[in-house]
Amino acid sequence: MKKVLARIGIGNATVDTVLPSDTVRPGETVDAEVRIEGGSAEQEIGRVRFELETRYRTDDGYREVDITQYTLAESLTIQPDEQETRDVSLDIPHGTPVTLGNVDVWVETELDIELAVDPEDKDYLNVQPTPRLQTVFDALDDLGFSLHTAECEADPHGVFTSSRRFVQEFEFRPTSGPFAGDVDELEVVPRPGENGLELFLEVDRRGGVLSELSDLDERTVQTTVRTTDVSEVRDELESLIRANA
Repeated sequence: MKKVLARIGIGNATVDTVLPSDTVRPGETVDAEVRIEGGSAEQEIGRVRFELETRYRTDDGYREVDITQYTLAESLTIQPDEQETRDVSLDIPHGTPVTLGNVDVWVETELDIELAVDPEDKDYLNVQPTPRLQTVFDALDDLGFSLHTAECEADPHGVFTSSRRFVQEFEFRPTSGPFAGDVDELEVVPRPGENGLELFLEVDRRGGVLSELSDLDERTVQTTVRTTDVSEVRDELESLIRANA
């Protein structure tokens, strides 16, 4: 009877992933501890699986997606009330979204148990910008831009990336500085990598109704950031925005 109950989730094994901190940065490796506790019956665990997940907006609403997957163990037997702890290292991919605005990122841990409700654990992460992306944010702040929204959005046609189905977009608006009154908003789509940060910038100029209806008030440019020198990045961004404003 205990085995039957465990199959429907009563007296099932449980899993808990313990992170030293919920604050991470893309490109880092995070050490974690996975604690598995047996239930009321012996259970065969096919594997211990991790999924780093987020969600992105589509025309039909939001969709959850795996950023990456990890497997800790294959074929594990857990006895009743047994406690087992495993150490694991999780690589946070460079393309992991920053948790600003309407963006969530979490680690979901699952025990794959045949004929049973799979136990799982969900841990939300605080994903901070990489040093290069933080430099971009600081440079835009120097230019008088304030962050308005941050969102993960579908990229079904691979305009910005061919390796995944979504991108993160940051929308800035000038509240002071040289572009106040000339630019409505600046949309920034980063594509981080190990050796550089590609940036796609869409400059939305202040134009008349006819130009807005025909999208003539928007121009997209691209650049690559390889430094963390705020003044150097600020000058580059100011030049690009001015040339397209």
